[in-house]
Amino acid sequence: MRIVFIGPPGAGKGTQCRRLSAHYTIPHLSTGEMLRKASRDTPVGRVVGAYIDNGQLAPDPLVMRIVRKRLQRNDCRRGSLFDGFPRTVIQSELLDEHLSAMGQKVDIVLDLQVKEAELVERLLARAEVEGRDDDTAETIQRRLHVFRTQTAPVLDYYAGRGLIEQIDGQRTADEVFDEICDRIDTRLRNQEPG
Repeated sequence: MRIVFIGPPGAGKGTQCRRLSAHYTIPHLSTGEMLRKASRDTPVGRVVGAYIDNGQLAPDPLVMRIVRKRLQRNDCRRGSLFDGFPRTVIQSELLDEHLSAMGQKVDIVLDLQVKEAELVERLLARAEVEGRDDDTAETIQRRLHVFRTQTAPVLDYYAGRGLIEQIDGQRTADEVFDEICDRIDTRLRNQEPG
Protein backbone atom coordinates (compact mmCIF):
# COMPACT_ATOMS: atom_id res chain seq x y z
CA MET A 1 0.00 0.00 0.00
CA ARG A 2 1.44 3.34 -1.11
CA ILE A 3 -0.25 6.37 0.45
CA VAL A 4 0.48 9.98 -0.51
CA PHE A 5 -0.52 12.50 2.17
CA ILE A 6 -0.88 16.07 0.90
CA GLY A 7 -1.83 19.14 2.86
CA PRO A 8 -0.57 22.63 3.51
CA PRO A 9 2.04 23.30 6.19
CA GLY A 10 0.45 22.97 9.64
CA ALA A 11 -2.49 20.82 8.49
CA GLY A 12 -1.46 17.96 10.78
CA LYS A 13 0.14 15.60 8.27
CA GLY A 14 2.99 14.65 10.58
CA THR A 15 0.69 13.83 13.49
CA GLN A 16 -1.63 11.72 11.36
CA CYS A 17 1.23 10.03 9.50
CA ARG A 18 2.86 8.83 12.72
CA ARG A 19 -0.44 7.26 13.79
CA LEU A 20 -1.12 5.75 10.36
CA SER A 21 2.40 4.35 10.11
CA ALA A 22 1.90 2.46 13.38
CA HIS A 23 -1.67 1.41 12.52
CA TYR A 24 -0.83 -0.02 9.07
CA THR A 25 2.75 -1.04 9.91
CA ILE A 26 4.30 0.86 7.00
CA PRO A 27 7.14 3.39 7.19
CA HIS A 28 6.39 7.09 7.44
CA LEU A 29 8.55 8.86 4.85
CA SER A 30 8.72 12.57 5.60
CA THR A 31 10.89 14.30 3.03
CA GLY A 32 10.71 17.47 5.15
CA GLU A 33 12.33 15.67 8.07
CA MET A 34 14.83 13.96 5.79
CA LEU A 35 15.80 17.30 4.27
CA ARG A 36 15.96 19.07 7.66
CA LYS A 37 18.28 16.32 8.92
CA ALA A 38 20.65 16.70 5.98
CA SER A 39 23.96 17.81 7.45
CA ARG A 40 24.58 21.49 6.93
CA ASP A 41 28.29 20.68 6.98
CA THR A 42 28.08 19.20 3.48
CA PRO A 43 27.54 21.04 0.17
CA VAL A 44 24.18 19.26 -0.33
CA GLY A 45 23.15 20.05 3.26
CA ARG A 46 23.93 23.75 2.80
CA VAL A 47 21.89 23.87 -0.42
CA VAL A 48 18.96 22.13 1.27
CA GLY A 49 19.23 24.36 4.33
CA ALA A 50 19.07 27.51 2.23
CA TYR A 51 15.82 26.37 0.58
CA ILE A 52 14.21 25.38 3.89
CA ASP A 53 15.28 28.59 5.64
CA ASN A 54 13.60 30.61 2.91
CA GLY A 55 10.38 28.58 2.93
CA GLN A 56 11.05 27.19 -0.54
CA LEU A 57 10.97 23.68 -1.95
CA ALA A 58 14.22 21.83 -2.51
CA PRO A 59 14.95 21.00 -6.17
CA ASP A 60 12.97 18.02 -7.53
CA PRO A 61 15.99 15.88 -8.53
CA LEU A 62 17.53 16.25 -5.07
CA VAL A 63 14.30 15.31 -3.29
CA MET A 64 13.69 12.35 -5.60
CA ARG A 65 17.22 11.09 -5.06
CA ILE A 66 16.59 11.02 -1.30
CA VAL A 67 13.19 9.30 -1.77
CA ARG A 68 14.54 6.66 -4.18
CA LYS A 69 17.31 5.79 -1.75
CA ARG A 70 14.82 5.47 1.10
CA LEU A 71 12.42 3.28 -0.93
CA GLN A 72 15.19 0.74 -1.49
CA ARG A 73 15.21 -0.20 2.19
CA ASN A 74 13.50 -3.46 3.17
CA ASP A 75 10.86 -1.85 5.39
CA CYS A 76 9.29 -0.22 2.30
CA ARG A 77 8.49 -3.50 0.56
CA ARG A 78 4.97 -3.73 2.06
CA GLY A 79 4.25 -0.09 1.44
CA SER A 80 5.02 3.44 2.49
CA LEU A 81 3.34 6.59 3.66
CA PHE A 82 4.59 9.72 1.89
CA ASP A 83 4.25 12.76 4.15
CA GLY A 84 4.00 15.91 2.09
CA PHE A 85 5.60 14.28 -0.93
CA PRO A 86 5.36 14.68 -3.85
CA ARG A 87 5.20 18.47 -3.65
CA THR A 88 5.33 19.22 -7.36
CA VAL A 89 3.85 17.62 -10.47
CA ILE A 90 7.38 16.75 -11.61
CA GLN A 91 7.97 14.88 -8.32
CA SER A 92 4.64 13.08 -8.85
CA GLU A 93 5.72 11.95 -12.30
CA LEU A 94 9.17 10.89 -11.03
CA LEU A 95 7.57 8.93 -8.19
CA ASP A 96 5.16 7.19 -10.58
CA GLU A 97 8.03 6.26 -12.89
CA HIS A 98 10.08 4.88 -10.01
CA LEU A 99 7.18 2.89 -8.51
CA SER A 100 6.16 1.55 -11.92
CA ALA A 101 9.69 0.26 -12.50
CA MET A 102 9.30 -1.64 -9.20
CA GLY A 103 5.85 -3.00 -10.16
CA GLN A 104 4.12 -0.70 -7.67
CA LYS A 105 1.81 2.31 -7.73
CA VAL A 106 0.26 5.00 -5.56
CA ASP A 107 -2.95 3.54 -4.09
CA ILE A 108 -4.54 6.58 -2.45
CA VAL A 109 -3.88 10.30 -2.05
CA LEU A 110 -5.17 11.95 1.12
CA ASP A 111 -5.91 15.67 0.77
CA LEU A 112 -5.93 17.12 4.30
CA GLN A 113 -7.83 20.41 4.17
CA VAL A 114 -7.54 23.20 6.77
CA LYS A 115 -8.42 26.91 6.45
CA GLU A 116 -5.46 29.28 6.12
CA ALA A 117 -6.10 31.26 9.32
CA GLU A 118 -6.07 28.01 11.30
CA LEU A 119 -2.85 26.93 9.57
CA VAL A 120 -1.03 30.14 10.51
CA GLU A 121 -2.18 29.83 14.12
CA ARG A 122 -1.03 26.20 14.30
CA LEU A 123 2.36 26.91 12.73
CA LEU A 124 3.13 29.84 15.03
CA ALA A 125 2.18 27.71 18.04
CA ARG A 126 4.38 24.87 16.76
CA ALA A 127 7.30 27.27 16.33
CA GLU A 128 7.05 28.21 20.01
CA VAL A 129 6.68 24.65 21.30
CA GLU A 130 9.24 22.95 19.04
CA GLY A 131 11.61 25.89 18.61
CA ARG A 132 11.46 25.55 14.82
CA ASP A 133 13.10 28.57 13.26
CA ASP A 134 11.57 27.75 9.86
CA ASP A 135 8.10 28.69 11.22
CA THR A 136 8.28 32.51 11.31
CA ALA A 137 5.27 34.59 10.19
CA GLU A 138 7.08 35.62 7.00
CA THR A 139 8.27 32.10 6.20
CA ILE A 140 4.80 30.68 6.89
CA GLN A 141 3.29 32.99 4.28
CA ARG A 142 5.95 31.98 1.75
CA ARG A 143 5.39 28.30 2.48
CA LEU A 144 1.62 28.68 2.05
CA HIS A 145 2.17 30.51 -1.25
CA VAL A 146 4.48 27.72 -2.43
CA PHE A 147 1.85 25.16 -1.46
CA ARG A 148 -0.89 26.98 -3.39
CA THR A 149 1.21 27.50 -6.51
CA GLN A 150 3.40 24.39 -6.68
CA THR A 151 1.85 21.64 -4.55
CA ALA A 152 -1.88 22.16 -5.08
CA PRO A 153 -1.51 21.19 -8.80
CA VAL A 154 -0.34 17.75 -7.58
CA LEU A 155 -3.93 17.20 -6.42
CA ASP A 156 -5.16 17.80 -9.97
CA TYR A 157 -2.57 15.32 -11.23
CA TYR A 158 -3.88 12.58 -8.92
CA ALA A 159 -7.55 13.59 -9.22
CA GLY A 160 -7.41 12.66 -12.90
CA ARG A 161 -6.60 9.12 -11.78
CA GLY A 162 -9.38 8.95 -9.18
CA LEU A 163 -6.98 8.64 -6.23
CA ILE A 164 -7.96 11.68 -4.13
CA GLU A 165 -9.77 11.43 -0.78
CA GLN A 166 -10.53 14.84 0.76
CA ILE A 167 -10.29 14.94 4.55
CA ASP A 168 -11.54 17.77 6.80
CA GLY A 169 -8.48 18.48 8.95
CA GLN A 170 -10.16 21.00 11.26
CA ARG A 171 -11.67 18.38 13.55
CA THR A 172 -10.02 16.62 16.46
CA ALA A 173 -6.98 14.48 15.68
CA ASP A 174 -8.96 11.35 16.61
CA GLU A 175 -11.86 12.24 14.30
CA VAL A 176 -9.46 12.95 11.43
CA PHE A 177 -7.61 9.68 12.05
CA ASP A 178 -10.82 7.64 12.13
CA GLU A 179 -12.03 9.12 8.84
CA ILE A 180 -8.66 8.54 7.17
CA CYS A 181 -8.63 4.89 8.27
CA ASP A 182 -12.20 4.43 6.99
CA ARG A 183 -11.22 5.86 3.58
CA ILE A 184 -8.05 3.72 3.34
CA ASP A 185 -9.84 0.55 4.45
CA THR A 186 -12.60 1.13 1.89
CA ARG A 187 -10.01 1.55 -0.89
CA LEU A 188 -8.20 -1.61 0.23
CA ARG A 189 -11.44 -3.63 0.22
CA ASN A 190 -12.29 -2.35 -3.25
CA GLN A 191 -8.85 -3.36 -4.56
CA GLU A 192 -9.06 -6.93 -3.28
CA PRO A 193 -9.79 -9.51 -5.97
CA GLY A 194 -13.48 -10.44 -5.88
